[in-house]
Amino acid sequence: MIEIQNESRRLLDTEDEDTGVRSEQDAYLDKVKNGKLFLASLAAVLGPLSFGFVLGYSSPAIPELSTITDPRLRLDDDEASWFGSIVTIGAAIGGLLGGWMVDKIGRKLSLMFCALPYIFGFTIVIAAQNVWMLYLGRVLTGLASGVTSLVVPLYISEIAHERVRGTMGSCVQLMVVTGIMGAYIAGMFLDWRWLAICCSIPPTMMMVFMCFMPETPRFLLSQGKRREAEEAVRFLRGPDAPAEWECARIEDASDNQNSNVATVVVAAIQVVFTAVAALVMDRAGRKLLLILSGVSMCLSTAAFGVYFKLSSETHGNSSGLFLVESPLAEDPAAGLSWLALASMGFFITGFSLGWGPIPWLVMSEIFPSRVKGFASSVCVLTNWGSAFIITKTFQDLMDLLTSAGTFWLFSGCCALNIVFTILFVPETKGKSLEQIQAQFKGTPE
Repeated sequence: MIEIQNESRRLLDTEDEDTGVRSEQDAYLDKVKNGKLFLASLAAVLGPLSFGFVLGYSSPAIPELSTITDPRLRLDDDEASWFGSIVTIGAAIGGLLGGWMVDKIGRKLSLMFCALPYIFGFTIVIAAQNVWMLYLGRVLTGLASGVTSLVVPLYISEIAHERVRGTMGSCVQLMVVTGIMGAYIAGMFLDWRWLAICCSIPPTMMMVFMCFMPETPRFLLSQGKRREAEEAVRFLRGPDAPAEWECARIEDASDNQNSNVATVVVAAIQVVFTAVAALVMDRAGRKLLLILSGVSMCLSTAAFGVYFKLSSETHGNSSGLFLVESPLAEDPAAGLSWLALASMGFFITGFSLGWGPIPWLVMSEIFPSRVKGFASSVCVLTNWGSAFIITKTFQDLMDLLTSAGTFWLFSGCCALNIVFTILFVPETKGKSLEQIQAQFKGTPE
């Protein structure tokens, strides 16, 4: 999903560039050194890693808290449900808060400050004397997670250059699932308090490491800090790359500030609807949400294909007949931009409701205990292996099928996804793990 977002944004940003600009850009990128860029990205993705630990913490902690001897901390079934889900409420609030923070205090400080509710939240959990302290700690870590899920992709997209932005952007979701897996593994050996201490380490490291990383050049230029922006570019690109050229390019492309707003909106949509999915999942059912999600992604990627098809015809029709007949003749790109933005929003909404969060839940429900670790690892490997293949072959698909054809191919894959869900994915809502296993074995529940 991240790969489709990144590549579609790149296409929207670059489809009108001429050959001269591309050559100048390539000459610039040939001088770039990526060492410190990767270091800054590594510091930033400690945030999604922390987010993953927050999501994964409840799974090993709830069984222990449900049987703990201290009655003040013992969770009944309803309290355990709140302990697991209340983090999404904090995440939704954090997503909205993050949109305000990135524009007011910048990307770097937003990342540093969001480490605080992570640390304070886990500290409250560690020191909890009653259930309400556990809830408060989870809300605070959820708040930090919401800010993180918005700010980190924005920070990385603004410090990364075109040749590595897609790969680095995909690391965000990779670190989330790595954090989830890390919490599961650590939970096998640590009790719930020591596990909370372990989970507080990544955000602490993020806050420390980000002290030595630069603010994004785009934000600095938007604040009129040209000298600081050039210093940030030199840090990120190395001494041989002409920082003045990149800063001038950013300043000239002043309309890209619409792109920053769009990035914030996209991230906010993703956080909000992921929270919505978490809240309605046990009522609507996993299967229904997956089907609705697949339909949304199928339609939105098909609409993206229509956008690129119409754009190519509008810009490439040398006879002018299309321009004469089209109501978009005065400004074709502006006339079609609403379709691209609407498709992006619709895709993010659909993905966040279903195919973003639910497969990880269903994966944890359907595998028998004796193979759960191995089978889950295979699923994660398949997921990120597929992501790598899509990212690596995307340009080849573009060359072979055109932009429109590529997105129509994605739409077809989503259609097959819907059929697969209807025919083969079981509904696990309201069923115990034993009942789910019995269903697969074909034995009476």
